[in-house]
Amino acid sequence: MGAGRSGGGVAVSVVIPTRNDARMLEACLELLSRQTRPADEIIVVDNASTDNTAGICSAAGVRRIPVDVPGIPATAAAGFDAATGDIIARLDTDSRPPADWLERIEAELAAADHLSLVTGPGEFYGAGRWVRWAGKHVFLAGYFRAVGFLLGHPPVYGSNFALRRDVWQEIGGHVVRTNADVHDDLDISYHLRPAMTVIYDRTLTVGVSSRPLTSWASFRRHMDMSLTTFRVEFKEEPPLRRRLDRLRAERLQA
Repeated sequence: MGAGRSGGGVAVSVVIPTRNDARMLEACLELLSRQTRPADEIIVVDNASTDNTAGICSAAGVRRIPVDVPGIPATAAAGFDAATGDIIARLDTDSRPPADWLERIEAELAAADHLSLVTGPGEFYGAGRWVRWAGKHVFLAGYFRAVGFLLGHPPVYGSNFALRRDVWQEIGGHVVRTNADVHDDLDISYHLRPAMTVIYDRTLTVGVSSRPLTSWASFRRHMDMSLTTFRVEFKEEPPLRRRLDRLRAERLQA
């Protein structure tokens, strides 16, 4: 599916990094085909899958980009680099976007300035009630609150966010691409400059799999990656200096 202009002159690309998750990918692409505001371009970035990912992409008529460098940072960045849309939306393979997801993203970013991003939370599926509740109210809520406090602005959530192309053009050359132990969404959030605005819309919700929460090994892996990401970011730019830079910029804009 190549980029067109189905939204009043604004083109929207969707980027989905994936690896050996063909069944989940098929469900995600099916939901994207039902959007009230169709994507102008869907890019599946395939990180050396050995399952039927290529066949799923061919059947859905979407663009597939193979990437051999291990890890989501390299995979997602390759998708953002290749995207041609004015707005680049990001989903994970197991994301389940509602039918108005892209329509709402386009409307929110149209009302914002050209250096804006929009993100929202997830509703967990595929586990028991208490796991889903903890995922939403402890895991995700803690991410937005704790990381938002550290950054001085909301972080983006990798399963559910979009940015203006201008944002990626500013930060794409600085994000981590070769460390598979880094959370790419947290890395993107940390690289945002003071002039860039993250819109957090708590009602912009997508379904997300409970898989990271259903075993101690997967949860620990997620936490270890978070610590690695912070070490990488703090070494490049100490958090206090980052906050002071943002405060200075806000005073100048006031």
